[in-house]
Amino acid sequence: MSDRTGQVGGTARAGADRSHDDRTQGGADRRHDDRRRDDRRHDGQRRDDQRRDDRGRSGQGGVDRGRARDGVDRGRARDGADRGGRGGDRRDRDGRSARPGRPAVDLPRQAAYEAIEAVHRDDAYANLVLPGILRDRRLHGRDAAFATELTYGTLRVRGTLDAILTAAAGRDVARIDPQPRDALRLGAYQLLYTRVPAHAAVSSTVDLVRSLAPGASGFANAVLREVAGKDVDTWLTELAPSAESDPVGHLALTYSHPEWIVRAFSEALGGDLGETTRLLIEDNQRPPVHLCARPGRADAVEVADEVGGAPGAFSPYAVYLAGGAPGELAVIAEGRAHVQDEGSQLVAAALAAAEVDGTDERWLDLCAGPGGKAGLLGALAAQRGARLTAVEVAEHRARLVSQAVRGLPVTVLTTDGRTVGRDQDLPENTFDRVLVDAPCTGLGSLRRRPESRWRRQPSDLPALTRLQRELLGAALRAVRPGGVVAYVTCSPHVVETHVSVTEAARRSGVPVDFVDARPLLPAGMPGLGDGPTVQLWPHRHGTDAMFLAVLRRG
Repeated sequence: MSDRTGQVGGTARAGADRSHDDRTQGGADRRHDDRRRDDRRHDGQRRDDQRRDDRGRSGQGGVDRGRARDGVDRGRARDGADRGGRGGDRRDRDGRSARPGRPAVDLPRQAAYEAIEAVHRDDAYANLVLPGILRDRRLHGRDAAFATELTYGTLRVRGTLDAILTAAAGRDVARIDPQPRDALRLGAYQLLYTRVPAHAAVSSTVDLVRSLAPGASGFANAVLREVAGKDVDTWLTELAPSAESDPVGHLALTYSHPEWIVRAFSEALGGDLGETTRLLIEDNQRPPVHLCARPGRADAVEVADEVGGAPGAFSPYAVYLAGGAPGELAVIAEGRAHVQDEGSQLVAAALAAAEVDGTDERWLDLCAGPGGKAGLLGALAAQRGARLTAVEVAEHRARLVSQAVRGLPVTVLTTDGRTVGRDQDLPENTFDRVLVDAPCTGLGSLRRRPESRWRRQPSDLPALTRLQRELLGAALRAVRPGGVVAYVTCSPHVVETHVSVTEAARRSGVPVDFVDARPLLPAGMPGLGDGPTVQLWPHRHGTDAMFLAVLRRG
């Protein structure tokens, strides 16, 4: 699974994914008042900034490199008319956020900035922190959609933006203070990737920088004007390595992925750079929202009609949501459906579809948090008279699992899944079906968590793969002879997929056979490979890049 606390004995995660929830509390809407006490009020400052900037630019409109390197326009000690002007966090007539002593800032852009800042400052996840910011700012409809697009878009293409900003500023972005740096990323995204007029993108970003770091407003103005002088294709032509001499570097900068991730994708796709390119392009698209209609409680076609969506292409439980906030839907509140990528539905259903020898009454989800797959498996188990044991080591994630499986025949255990055979609730040679949705790098869900591509490092792999193999080994001890285990990761990295599963099976000490997973998926699915394992892809199947291996205990 892409983001999970993991089974690490309840203590440090030894390099595994940090929980989404742990890092975001208190980081969503932190005001900037205490950190910037030197703001001064002066009406008409924007016009002064413009005139001074024009005098500092070259005849070709280039940035004043010396001023950019300094990072501060020393002639701008006075800064920032508070156009809201009356105290508190209010909106002026133009719908801007106005605070005492601060220039008014466009609210959707302010919300996007706060989300991006929380991601970079607090290691928050945008999908968790942004909804709270939108709620606190009372943003809805088009304003909320604009803030969401700015947030996710800026995070997705951060690598490309940083390269362009480095060239435009004449200094590495790492040397720019964090607050103006994030604001510049937000402004550059608007200039290069949206239809926002250049003057609006520049002026609104300068307003934002002025509210955060008054002395850097002139620097921001100059840098953004330099960025605006070329479109993104021209910038990439100038900055990207040659596709012939350095194809990985070219793809990495052009499609804004770290080079090591591009290499991992290419390896998993057999070295096909054309298909790798299609995957990178898909990774940068806005992901659709998928719902899972819970079997026995709802029908996918009926749910699709109710929510104005469409039935999924592959999973019999999938519904494609056209838009809106899924948390506000009655089908979610009533427990008839839950939000879940179609790929996650397919791999969980594959476990339920595999043949077992003998009884079929005891199922186990060894890494259950936050509960999506447990919810689907629990609903399927209810239809067959079986029971599911859902294991999650982190208490707060175990609570999420309990909420997700309410009313289903599921027992939630807060324990380490590797304690099979040592925990009386997890005996060996007992379970008929076992799911190992292992903690992983999450490279398969970069569409949904774009910040992960910049947060993950190759150094994360050793600890994660060790944990994956330990968990799969525990699952093979837990399953009885004749039962089946599904090993799942939301990553296509071959070290986390083929290498982990084959090594764990080899070291397990029990007889294991690989089951061909392709027939366990809906008939007619394209691009499933040669088996016995299956790798799903965003560009082939419209799902997260889920890996599935099914093993039968001998």
